[in-house]
Amino acid sequence: MRAGALEKRIKRHVIGRSREFYVSVSPGIEPICVEELARLGIGADGLNMPEKGGVSFSGHVHDCYSANLHLRTANRILMRVANFHAENFRGLEKKVRDMAWELYLCPGMPMEISVKSRHSRLFHTDAVAGSVREGIEAGLSSQNDKPCGPALNQAAIQRIFVRAIDDTFTISLDSSGELLHKRGLKIHGGRAPIRETLSAAILFMAGFRPGDLLIDPMCGSGTFSLEAAMISSQIPAGWFRDFAFMHWPCFRRPRWDYMRKIAGGKMSALNEPVVFASDIDGTAVKGLNQALESGGLLKSVCLRQKDFFDLTPPVTPDKSGGPAKGLVVINPPYGRRMSTKKQGIELFSSIGEKLSADFKNWRVALLAPDRRWAGQLPFPVRSFPLFHGGLHLSLFLGRIPEK
Repeated sequence: MRAGALEKRIKRHVIGRSREFYVSVSPGIEPICVEELARLGIGADGLNMPEKGGVSFSGHVHDCYSANLHLRTANRILMRVANFHAENFRGLEKKVRDMAWELYLCPGMPMEISVKSRHSRLFHTDAVAGSVREGIEAGLSSQNDKPCGPALNQAAIQRIFVRAIDDTFTISLDSSGELLHKRGLKIHGGRAPIRETLSAAILFMAGFRPGDLLIDPMCGSGTFSLEAAMISSQIPAGWFRDFAFMHWPCFRRPRWDYMRKIAGGKMSALNEPVVFASDIDGTAVKGLNQALESGGLLKSVCLRQKDFFDLTPPVTPDKSGGPAKGLVVINPPYGRRMSTKKQGIELFSSIGEKLSADFKNWRVALLAPDRRWAGQLPFPVRSFPLFHGGLHLSLFLGRIPEK
């Protein structure tokens, strides 16, 4: 197929049309993702009510660019490309082969195919994946197109998601590549680190906004601190990384560069800290310092190696001239990080006493493995269920009273 003819088809059928996208999120934070989409102006062509684990919207491919760049609570963003009925493998492969894959994928790109099947005659997921792969490769090879280029990184790997329910197949392309919680900043880990997407959701739920102060006194790998520093500087969530859609035939570099230029113009470098991070573990502090340096965020965060129980609030006054106030966020050790459940409860109780004594009028966000742990706190909190790493957690939000 001639390049000019293919280009026209891509513009007409992919770039120029409104398409359906699916945003995968952690269960429980779907409404926050909807709010993010609304703030970005995404979904004007159609925003569906959230379902468990995701939100779908109708929009153009450039909306997909924007969603990957800006959404802080999304795990990945899929573009729906086909929906059809198939009852046997021959029919499945033919339906896949007959699709215009040259509009969506470049020949020669490595593929990973993920399949979920429920109430379908074709229940063997490996066999379904094999049929889909053969159909895609046959469809692409029939076009005699040159490869778009070698796969240079994880973002170049094209992931195809296949869902079969009652013999109806939905095929989607992953526009994100690596999961979106990978911001491109951290090269270090921690003990039971919380994902950036969930930390962003917690900060939003706690009312954290640019201009607020944040204390992260058990920072570990620094997920909360990094996310808060990026929010404060208005740095988009995906600013430091690449995405799978950048290797699609429909990708338009000038549009992407313009989008990043607009986002970059809104970013603001901070000259004084708004995040106060600390941890008793020197290795964790060193790793966080490296991430802050790579992101140009050293001035935004005051980082120290210190025990939480030796901390006092920063003396930086707020805009009204009074003492500093803001948000304290803590993901304390629990579960396998503690020798016994009793020790975890005792530590949580001590944290509550320390906050009540030294952080009066500060907002708090505390994570715990059991909502009943709220009874260990000497101040009132609201409880919200969250899901993280296979664990059902509780998020406690409140404010330390003055007296």
